[in-house]
Amino acid sequence: MISPNDGQEGALSNIYLPDTIKKIFCEGGWLQASLDLEYRPQQANMAVAVSEYMTEDRPLIFEAGTGVGKSLAYLAPGIIRSMETQRPCIVSSNTIALQEQIERKDLPICRELFASIPELHKYIDFKSAVLVGKGNYLCPTRLANALKNGQELFPSEEQEELQRIAAWAQFTKTGLKQELNPEPIWDVWDSVNADGSACNRKNCNPDSCHYQRAKAEIRKAQVVIINHSLLFALLNAGGLSPGTKGILLPDDFLVIDEAHTTAEIATEHFGARISSYGLDRQLKSLFNPKRKSGFVRKLANTYQLKAITDAQEAAQEFFGYLAATMLEKRPIIRISQEDWCEPTINSPLKAVVESMDSILAKIEDGPMHDELKDQRSRIHSYYTGIRRFISLAEEDHVHWLEKSGRKGQIVTMRTAPIDIAPYLREELFSKNVSITLTSATLSIARQMEPFQEKVGAENEKAMREESPFDFDSHTRVYVATDMPLPSPQDASLAMDVLIDYIRFCVSKVSGGTLVLFTSYSSLRQAFDKLEKDFLEQGRAPLAQGQGLSRSELANEFRKAGNGVLFGTDSFWTGIDVPGPALSQVIVTRLPFDVPTHPIAEAKAEFIKEKGGNPFAELNLPEALIKFRQGIGRLIRKKDDKGLITILDSRIVQKSYGRQFLQSLPKQKFIRMNRNDREERFCDIDVTPDALQRRSPRH
Repeated sequence: MISPNDGQEGALSNIYLPDTIKKIFCEGGWLQASLDLEYRPQQANMAVAVSEYMTEDRPLIFEAGTGVGKSLAYLAPGIIRSMETQRPCIVSSNTIALQEQIERKDLPICRELFASIPELHKYIDFKSAVLVGKGNYLCPTRLANALKNGQELFPSEEQEELQRIAAWAQFTKTGLKQELNPEPIWDVWDSVNADGSACNRKNCNPDSCHYQRAKAEIRKAQVVIINHSLLFALLNAGGLSPGTKGILLPDDFLVIDEAHTTAEIATEHFGARISSYGLDRQLKSLFNPKRKSGFVRKLANTYQLKAITDAQEAAQEFFGYLAATMLEKRPIIRISQEDWCEPTINSPLKAVVESMDSILAKIEDGPMHDELKDQRSRIHSYYTGIRRFISLAEEDHVHWLEKSGRKGQIVTMRTAPIDIAPYLREELFSKNVSITLTSATLSIARQMEPFQEKVGAENEKAMREESPFDFDSHTRVYVATDMPLPSPQDASLAMDVLIDYIRFCVSKVSGGTLVLFTSYSSLRQAFDKLEKDFLEQGRAPLAQGQGLSRSELANEFRKAGNGVLFGTDSFWTGIDVPGPALSQVIVTRLPFDVPTHPIAEAKAEFIKEKGGNPFAELNLPEALIKFRQGIGRLIRKKDDKGLITILDSRIVQKSYGRQFLQSLPKQKFIRMNRNDREERFCDIDVTPDALQRRSPRH
């Protein structure tokens, strides 16, 4: 990962930022006058609020409905603030789509704006950079070391892969593994990427090392674009040096877009993950007895090599025992009793660490010493991590085992904080720097307090701006009131009715339909029954699990124009298909997660211990946010039109259904059943209307 410890102290700004932002975003202001972009009062309100809290170095939580134009509302003040104070603005998003939009669309708009207004000319030359993890970069020092020791490190087929990487290294401009096609073999790439101690300023020159060059570019940038996973991975790894002001870079300030995912992604990264596959690979990178290869094959004595092979055998026995006993009947099991198994792996791993210490003592300083030191550190991390997991040392974490892989042969120990709020409060909201969290879906029934409590921001300012889109005129909402309620006894009947409704609803809409499911098994059943029907209608039937990636499915759906896309969890958020290609969103079931995962169980217990209601405080709020995200896929531009069809009668039959209805973009909806749906259900014109006003570019 990129070290966040380089930067420079900021200078005091000689302007009052909110005044400048008002001139940019006000009605008839610079944005409207110079670029002919539509004035949106919601965007102006957000931009001014963001600028005020950036100026005061205070956190701000801001919900900005779809179409507000939130990216420009935080980028313009962020860039100006950065250039005036010499402080980097970190922008974190959760999806590649938004990162690409910021880099390729929104930042060029800012530059165009600055170029067109004399008062803003001094900001034209702002620099931006994308921050990715260290493991994505090729390190020439580690590559040279691998080439020098290739016979010891790799078998013949992997030496061919090493030569392919070396040939690519001669002409690559970025050194990013994403350029390599096919992707590199992991074991080889792991030995040549920048995620190792050997890749440092002492050994690597920025003129030749892609990672060191990227670090230099980041130190010069006013806007640094990052993703949530890397943000929280860096924070969990230690962040800045103690006493240094900032979040990732000294004296920086932060914007978290798509902030509705903050708690979940932070929970994922503030825990531990120790896999049998990872440990086995790490030990075999030191010495693989079958291949007669490894970093220490020529450096270690017989006793030290035996310590490594003994640890490999002990690891296989230890994780094999867990798979055969703890995970025999279930792929995931929670661990809640201390010393729940014998720590048979600890002594063998400790012996490897001690062997590495002895080997290091004989190696002179240099790239190889740094490499072996890094390998030793990784083994030690496995040793301490497993020891702490067995003793359940992290008292405020939930601990669980899970198996994965094609044959379920990989066993992973995992931990996660039960309550992420204290961690985020410490890592984000106690730093005395500006942090803006924004998304289109933060509130529950228009209340921001649940989200604030979830992320540890109870004492911070929260604001909302509704979407400027005309949902009343451009959407129609249908609710099927005769769908059988979920129950095991009526599962077959419910599926038949669901399939019948999907077939009917799709046939009534000329554009494309996104059908959202909460389980893959239900998706598969429905798709298998309906695929032939849609093909005969000249529509493109698409579904998760067919071999296409999420982005490939979305692209095929856009191109089809009248396709039918069946999606589960990941398609409730992030997919952006403007225009008639997405004219209807069908919600097959309200998106309640089944609370069987150890994290959900532990959170429910935590809420109960405090005297709360897990359904009201955990399950329902998460379902409401996901519901808002799902139906929010429909209207992405001002002139979009379409239908929202809900095939879950609980929304009108259960008391909590009222909160889902309040989350709809319009409050009026049409009830229908199989007897009257023909007369009630109809398409609306999803073609662009006659108004040819310039479509907003942000």
